[in-house]
Amino acid sequence: MTISKELLKSITEKNRISLGDEALDRFDRYAEHLLSWNEKLNLTAITDPEEIVYKHFLDSLMPLKYEEFPEGSSLIDVGTGAGFPGLALLIARPDLKVTLLDSTQKKLTAVADIAENLGLAPNFVHARAEEAGKDPAFREQFDFATARAVSNLRDLSEYCLPFVKKGGIFLAMKGPDIKQELKDARRAIGILGGEPEKMVAYGIDDKGERHLLFIRKTGNTPDAYPRPSAKMAKKPL
Repeated sequence: MTISKELLKSITEKNRISLGDEALDRFDRYAEHLLSWNEKLNLTAITDPEEIVYKHFLDSLMPLKYEEFPEGSSLIDVGTGAGFPGLALLIARPDLKVTLLDSTQKKLTAVADIAENLGLAPNFVHARAEEAGKDPAFREQFDFATARAVSNLRDLSEYCLPFVKKGGIFLAMKGPDIKQELKDARRAIGILGGEPEKMVAYGIDDKGERHLLFIRKTGNTPDAYPRPSAKMAKKPL
């Protein structure tokens, strides 16, 4: 199975995202290996080639339209799953220092194999976000953190903001209900050292509305955070 590289090139250019021939070839191979692994491991429910282009690849690349990523920036993708958006961003910007974090080793094994077949070498971390966020090797070490709709924004901020260095950005990639989530999460974001900076809404053609929320890290995250997930559920910020 191959994707339409012409379609991917067209829709990324429309969104002012530049992909060279090597990147387009890598995305094609990404889809191929993703679906091969999907036969053994449930990585994605999206298997139609056109939907992969829109819902996985284009959606993962949209941060490049709205944010300048300085050359060599460090980025951690929290709950990377099948590598979205972290591995997709690395394909488009091989200069980035990308770390892919997930609590499921089988998923990381699959994504590591895919990355190797693409000739890319991100860093892989098998850990729960609330544990890695306490580790000095990762805590407040990244210019950017990304997460793609893996939890509600209040909890997601507690998972992700501890990784972001002061002055950096947590980029939350969410669906249509972000405004209520942001209202519920504002207090938590402030406690964790963040401040909502901007929010952009975009459509992926007729594939549904998405939002990107940019949270600037304006202060250090207090040592008490992140908390274990059970404590987060019992006593939300």
